[in-house]
Amino acid sequence: MERIAFFDAKPYDKAWFDKANTKYDIRYYESRLCPENTKLAEGCTAVCAFVNDVINAKTIDKLYELGVKVLLMRCAGFNNIALSAAKGKLKILRVPAYSPYAVAEHAMGLLLALNRKIPRAICRTRDFNFSLVGLTGFDLHGKTAGIIGTGKIGRVFIDICKGFGMKVIANDPYPAEINDIEYVSKDELFKRSDIISLHCPLTHETRYIIDEDAIALMKKSVLIVNTSRGQLIDSEALLSALNDKRIGGAALDVYEEESSLFFEDNSDKIVTDEVISLLVSRPNVIITSHQGFLTEEALHNIADVTLQNFDDFLQGKELVNEVKPND
Repeated sequence: MERIAFFDAKPYDKAWFDKANTKYDIRYYESRLCPENTKLAEGCTAVCAFVNDVINAKTIDKLYELGVKVLLMRCAGFNNIALSAAKGKLKILRVPAYSPYAVAEHAMGLLLALNRKIPRAICRTRDFNFSLVGLTGFDLHGKTAGIIGTGKIGRVFIDICKGFGMKVIANDPYPAEINDIEYVSKDELFKRSDIISLHCPLTHETRYIIDEDAIALMKKSVLIVNTSRGQLIDSEALLSALNDKRIGGAALDVYEEESSLFFEDNSDKIVTDEVISLLVSRPNVIITSHQGFLTEEALHNIADVTLQNFDDFLQGKELVNEVKPND
C-alpha cells in the first residue's frame, strides 16, 4: 500500500480525505512541512502539503533523498514551492479549481460585512446596545467594482457583483473571452473603482500590486477586498492609508505574513507582528484566516482531485494538474 505523508493536517482535512481515500495509507501530521521535519515522510511515495508549508530547495532535496517521488498540493497556489529545485526530483501536482464559488462568495460576504459594519453591529447587540450611530454603509447598486484577475474565481465574483446591480471593470494580462467584461489598465481601475477585489495569483508581476503608488490613485472611500494571496498588498502601505483615512476600509482573508499565524489558535499568545495587530484593531478592517476555500463542496473536491492526481501519477497517466518549473 502506497503511503502519503500529510502535513499541516486539520480535523476537516482528515475527515474529507478519509472519506475519499480507499487505497492509500495516509499518515497525518499536524506540523507544517519544513526542512526540519521531512524525516516524517520516510517510506512515503508522496507528500501532501498546503499553502503555508515551507517547500524550499532544502525541503525538496531532503524529500528526494528519502525517496519521495511526488508532491501533492491540496490547493491551487504554488508560490511557496522552489520550483526550479524540484526539476528532475519531484513531480508537483495541484488542485487548480476546487470551488470558485466558495472563494467568490466569501469575498462578497466580506464586502457586505465591511460595508454594512455587520461585525460591529453584532458586538453591540450582544451588549444590548441597539444604537445605529456609526453603522452607515452605502448601496452597492450602481457602484463600480474593479476586479483584478478574471480567472474562474474572478468571473464568479463578477457575476455576483452584477447581481447586485454593480458596474464592473477588470484588469488581467490574459483577458477572458467574454464580451460583457470591460478591461482597463490597472491605473484606470484604481481611479474608477468604489470596490477593488483581488482574484489573481501571486507572481513577480503581481507582488504588491496594491502599494503606496496604487493607493494614491484610489478614491478615499474605496473598499479593498483580498481573498487571493497576502503579498498582493503591501500591508504597511495599507495600514498607513487606513491611518491617514486615504481609503474607506479593507476586508482580508489573507495576509502577507500569515504563515506564522493563520490556521492556528493564537488566542493565548502574544502576537508580535505589529502590522496585523494594528490592522485587526481598526474599525474599518475585517480579517478572516484564509477560510475562503472552506466549504463542504470545496473540501470534497480538494480530496477527490488530490487523490486522483496521485492515482494518475502511479498509473503513468497524463498529469493534467502538474506544475512544471517553467510554469
